[in-house]
Amino acid sequence: MKEDLGLHGNQLNYITTAWTCGYVIGQIPSNLLITRIRPSIWIPLMEVIWSSLTMVLASAKNFETLLVIRFFVGLAESTFYPAIQYVIGSWYKGEELGKRACIFHTASAIGPMFSGFLQAGAYNGLNGVHGLAGWRWLFIIDGIITLPIAFLGFLIMPDLPSTTKPSIFYTQKQIDIAKRRMEEAGRKPPSHFTREKVIGFFKTWHIYFLVPPYSPRPFSLSVLYTQFNNSGGPASSMIFWLQSFNTPGHQVYTVPQINTYPLGIQAVQVVTTLVWAWWSDGVGARWPPIVLAGLWQTVNCIVLAVSPLYEHITRRWVFYYFTSVHGGLSGLILAWANELNSHDSEKRSFIVACCNTFAYVFQAWLPIVIFPQVEQPRVLKGNITTACLSFGMVCFALATLALQRRDERKEEALRPETPVSAISTESLEDVDKKISDPVEERLDSSSRLG
Repeated sequence: MKEDLGLHGNQLNYITTAWTCGYVIGQIPSNLLITRIRPSIWIPLMEVIWSSLTMVLASAKNFETLLVIRFFVGLAESTFYPAIQYVIGSWYKGEELGKRACIFHTASAIGPMFSGFLQAGAYNGLNGVHGLAGWRWLFIIDGIITLPIAFLGFLIMPDLPSTTKPSIFYTQKQIDIAKRRMEEAGRKPPSHFTREKVIGFFKTWHIYFLVPPYSPRPFSLSVLYTQFNNSGGPASSMIFWLQSFNTPGHQVYTVPQINTYPLGIQAVQVVTTLVWAWWSDGVGARWPPIVLAGLWQTVNCIVLAVSPLYEHITRRWVFYYFTSVHGGLSGLILAWANELNSHDSEKRSFIVACCNTFAYVFQAWLPIVIFPQVEQPRVLKGNITTACLSFGMVCFALATLALQRRDERKEEALRPETPVSAISTESLEDVDKKISDPVEERLDSSSRLG
């Protein structure tokens, strides 16, 4: 694509930024809409639009056209990830939610693995067919394979437990079970938007620690999800590193090899994502995997920053493969956000969308600053910055845990010791017996004394 369209400098970064801008703009409105519009209609519809726009990318003749189309691709794509995480959070309880959120998130790693092989296949088998370059065929193939899945979504995509209708996939009994389970988990269905409700979104600590609002708070620019989302930059360097071995007249790695060798990064991410998920649900806490993965990524980035590019090749290869050990934390952080805001469905939808939205506000410009294409693969400042972001993520995970426990202590203090609803008829009889027995004993004693 670079050669066909004459791309140069940081134009690849700018194309990515155009997509990010569309992605950022659409997320919060979309996620608030699905509390009013059925997800089974809204999400598949936007996937159909995404597929169509992706195929249109194959017709791009210049940088400007790519820029515009990628913006609208990002706008269509903005619906999907936060909306799915919100829907998942509407069906599963705490001990199940981490696994489901992370299993879904593994698609973000498995998808690029397939696309790497697709890139290699399109370049080798379709490059030049009907006069189209291999990269153009790749966009066409992406759109074609996505369209039937998008149409299938209209049929099988669930709504919320409170809005799902009985069908061949969901019986009324199953829907009733789902509603009862969410009541047990304290997960409220959508209600109504009011001015006071929306203002209330900003009056609790959840938004300030889980997402970065524009506020004067000193920590608002380096909070949990933003730090996670912007800690994966080193993973993009491996492909440039492999390319850098090739010099004019001497090719060490072929184009298919450059596209497929970095796929080990996604393979490691899939494995670690599942480990984090089962661990988190098993111990009933989200913070332990976040802390371990954050510290691991911190060390990883420091090693990449201080070690030479072309010494100890095998070691650097291994550390590149470890650059996404934290990649599966998205599902856990959003599961945490779902749990912390169970009491208000609209707020939960808003917070989940904000996590992704504001993280990508920084994705729109931060990679251009710390991972500019012209400085690849060395990108010293990028690796150092990422190490700091990863360590900051650890700190804010612990801070979020402390605030969660503080809220739990407050709730515990306000909760009656023995709720009346929890006392059964049998226990009431036991209480009555305990009260009456001493009275009877005293009466017996009085009669004996008399």
